[in-house]
Amino acid sequence: MSATIRSASLANYADVARQVGIDPLRMLRRFRIDARALRDGEMRVPVKRVAALLEATADAAGCSDFGLRMADQRRVSDLGVISLVVSHQPTVRDVLDTMVRYRNLLNAALALHVEEAGDVAVVKEELVVDFDSPKIQSYELAIGILSRLFHSILGSQWRPISAHFTHARPKSVSLHRKLFGEHIEFESDFNGLTCLKADLHRPNAVVDPKLARYAAQFVDSINSVEQTSTAHEVRKSIYLLLPLGDATISRVASSLGLHERTLQRLLAADDAAFSDLLNGVRRELAERYLSNRSHSLTRIAEMLGYSQLSSFTRWFVGEFGTPPGVWRDRNPPSQPIAGQKQSHR
Repeated sequence: MSATIRSASLANYADVARQVGIDPLRMLRRFRIDARALRDGEMRVPVKRVAALLEATADAAGCSDFGLRMADQRRVSDLGVISLVVSHQPTVRDVLDTMVRYRNLLNAALALHVEEAGDVAVVKEELVVDFDSPKIQSYELAIGILSRLFHSILGSQWRPISAHFTHARPKSVSLHRKLFGEHIEFESDFNGLTCLKADLHRPNAVVDPKLARYAAQFVDSINSVEQTSTAHEVRKSIYLLLPLGDATISRVASSLGLHERTLQRLLAADDAAFSDLLNGVRRELAERYLSNRSHSLTRIAEMLGYSQLSSFTRWFVGEFGTPPGVWRDRNPPSQPIAGQKQSHR
């Protein structure tokens, strides 16, 4: 089943499209998205159509920060009824946990993972969708919305320690600076934000626990309407855990709140095997990492779970028929804009 997203994801698409000179209805027709999606935020739309729509709109308008413009003009209330649950969580960490809990209602393709180490927290987002073209606008929209959620609790002056994007630096970063501050890294290892761990646990001054419980009860009643396959959920977990060297079946099962044997039974019911899913994600990430010239082959091997470059090379040759260095030479990335650096500090 193709992953879907609530049409609330397009809440201000039409306004921003018009601001950059694009006819939104014409673009919706092009990608076979019902125009009612602009009025009814509860419709379900295939994620890959939304991703394609955002990329095509940005290209047609010559607007490299289109997704981020949408995020900048978003309100938490645009999430619909889930916004009541989100807005009244005690802390930002509770907000993130709520997003994971209701991920299928928000965006079935979105995976989110929080790591806390020392005084710093890393919040990673990954979009697992059957869409081979770049998803730059979708990632910038998702990370921009994530930042807005932080603002809703910590105040509009809050900024992360750093913002991270796996794609190359766009033509303009002025809006990135406005939303995220000066520390922005492009061609990074991951998509997401880093912040002070203390930020995750600062209390929400406007929390209403009773309203949050009431909203959660209502949302729980509709949360089972759409469920993605177990195999899809496993792929999302592998995307996040593999670069950490922790994508074992036991760890993935734990991240999904399941016992390992239960996960194996559910995968069998989906006619899927964990090893095949792991290998498929590893292939996709290998191509992504090799396209980023800032990653050495040794670093790529580590991010794909190999302690030795030779082991990674043997696996890669078996999968792609050529050594990774040769593959990289044969598949050069798109040329960066002259004079631009890979990151902005």
